Amino acid sequence: MADEIGQMRPRLDTGHSVVESTAPRPTAADPQVVRYRINNMCCPTEERLIRNKLEGMPGIERLDFNLIDRMLNVRHRLDSQEAVQRALAAIGMQATAVGAAAPEAPAADTAPFTTVQKAVLGMSGAAACAAEVLAWAGHGEASPPVVALALVSIVAGGLPTLRKGWISLKTFTLNINLLMSLAVVGAVAIGQWPEAAMVIFLFAMAEMIESMSLTRARNAVHGLLRIAPETADVRVGDGGWETVRADHVPVGALIRVKAGERIALDGVVEAGESAVDQAPITGESMPIDKRRGDAVFAGTINAHGMLEVRVTSASGDSTLARIVRVLEETQGNQAPTQRFIDRFARWYTPAVVLAALCVAVVPPLAFGLPAAAWLYKALVMLVIACPCALVISTPVTVVSGLTAAARRGILVKGGEFLEAGSRLRAIALDKTGTLTRGIPSVAEVAAFGTLREADVLLLAASLNAHSTHPLARAMHAAAPKGRMLRQVRGFANLPGRGVQGDIGGKRHWLGNARLLEEQGAATAEANAALARFETQGRTAVVLFNGEDVLGAIAVADTLRAQAPDAVAALAALGVQTVMLTGDNARTAQEIAAQTGIKQVRAELLPEDKLGEIERLRTAFGAVGMAGDGINDAPALARAEVGFAMGAAGSDTAIETADVALMDDDLRKLPEFIRLARATRRVLAQNIAAALVIKAVFFALALAGAATLWMAVFADVGASLLVVANGLRLLRFGAAGVAPAAARSG
Repeated sequence: MADEIGQMRPRLDTGHSVVESTAPRPTAADPQVVRYRINNMCCPTEERLIRNKLEGMPGIERLDFNLIDRMLNVRHRLDSQEAVQRALAAIGMQATAVGAAAPEAPAADTAPFTTVQKAVLGMSGAAACAAEVLAWAGHGEASPPVVALALVSIVAGGLPTLRKGWISLKTFTLNINLLMSLAVVGAVAIGQWPEAAMVIFLFAMAEMIESMSLTRARNAVHGLLRIAPETADVRVGDGGWETVRADHVPVGALIRVKAGERIALDGVVEAGESAVDQAPITGESMPIDKRRGDAVFAGTINAHGMLEVRVTSASGDSTLARIVRVLEETQGNQAPTQRFIDRFARWYTPAVVLAALCVAVVPPLAFGLPAAAWLYKALVMLVIACPCALVISTPVTVVSGLTAAARRGILVKGGEFLEAGSRLRAIALDKTGTLTRGIPSVAEVAAFGTLREADVLLLAASLNAHSTHPLARAMHAAAPKGRMLRQVRGFANLPGRGVQGDIGGKRHWLGNARLLEEQGAATAEANAALARFETQGRTAVVLFNGEDVLGAIAVADTLRAQAPDAVAALAALGVQTVMLTGDNARTAQEIAAQTGIKQVRAELLPEDKLGEIERLRTAFGAVGMAGDGINDAPALARAEVGFAMGAAGSDTAIETADVALMDDDLRKLPEFIRLARATRRVLAQNIAAALVIKAVFFALALAGAATLWMAVFADVGASLLVVANGLRLLRFGAAGVAPAAARSG
């Protein structure tokens, strides 16, 4: 995949190019991006609060949020970062500027709440329960002991919520903290002290549970970052081995990997043979044999045997590190559904608040109904009005889908492409390097006269011993093992025709049909073999001397073994496949017949491929394109989703493709579509569940059948439900999870 792809397709500015917090001060003409970690920012409530505070500040150009990782990127033209940090501190956000160092594997979040915080929350719950018991026992709901217990509960469990509510009121931000604060104040105003205490306690407890659920999501996403070991055994000057931090190992160093260990850094095998489990990077199900000269990747597992590996990339530049960076950036790219939900929530919350206000005011004033009863109904509506479940459902679901794809060796550059993948109805496939391996190999040998096939290959390999032509390399690779090549004298290249040389004192030629005709050596047997090979779409060469035609060799690009299965799986999903190739029509039809592709467009220039993509979009709608070469760049850029083949270890492919298949397995294409469709269904389920729960409780509130604490349970319960449903995608492909349903999509 070439840089042209990245130049032709406009990319979203994710805002993740960052500067160290110690960088020189920016000038007004020099926009800078500063990255902040905000530990108490974990849901859309905090995001909206921060947006309302920062977006109106002079010099602030753009804000990008990553709620899963609790990161905020601020693009600004300020002279100093201090103004941003002061503004964040004013709304209670604990922001720490971080630099653009290589990604590190964050420690797992195991204790988001301290023991003291849990004890204080327990005291709040005990006091709230005691207040309810006293009220049920006959004490008045506004009696001194009930009020005292309620106050203890509110102070112990509700001060953080009330403080956030006050900040939201000052910044004119409608969020759950403000709505909950209004509900508590309203309940106290109408004398419902036990109810106010129970609401604030239940909300605080639900916040803790929700935070723990998001922590689980965060840890699941970060699990990918922790697969590479932190240390490596490095060869030192005296020939011994020393354990060194992986991020301190220089390029060119020699590291040792024992059986069962993970490889710490990208490199090339210098000594030893083993099988390496590359599933964490490429998603391959079986270990791959590695020997001297083979590339290995950080985070993969050495199954058996000792390997010595020459490091080719620093820790921060490894294939795993690049995958991590892409995953971090994609979390800042909102999917279309997420953008729609965010816009919807901006109108939804004020509308519901206005409706609650009407419920509280209109019936008592217009119809003389009891004010306290209708105020209570309005308070229940305020509690259930928060759009948290609706808004948090999309990023959790999309990030889970992206992580599940990365675990399978499918690197997706953002939620927008995951959503687009669910709509694909056709995929255009390049031939050379995509459906085929792009490496010519000997497909068939025809020996004439007394020679055997092995003899023909030996003579052909001898003539090609000094040639670097791809066909020559194919014949050299096919030469019989264990037999010495024949000595060739008077070797000469015959451009456009073949080669010649003397073997055993006799002139031999190896070339195409044109050379055969020029030398007047054509025979009926040779012509028949050449015609048969060409009909099969193969490249044919003939070996002959001054007396006889000795044999014919057919060379062809090798079909990828998984290609027929991939095409069949795509067809089962209702996705049409079309071959787009610059090769001749006969060869293209032969490959299409082997793979099961019905539509073939051959002898295409790069601009012709672009035109074919336009035609397919008109016929099918959303179209994908899979390719591996520079000539595929225009078509890849024009398709809804561009797939890069064999991206493992390739900087350019990882950085420019919409979806990078980390190995060369075309079966990842239907797997990506199944995952994309499963993600789309989960998104729809989450949105529907959140809206239905709220609609039901609105109706119950108006009917007087819902209480404040029930509304709290419903609101946070909906949030927990959508988070848990989104996290199911992390198990995509496990028994009983997603793919079975996805096949029907």
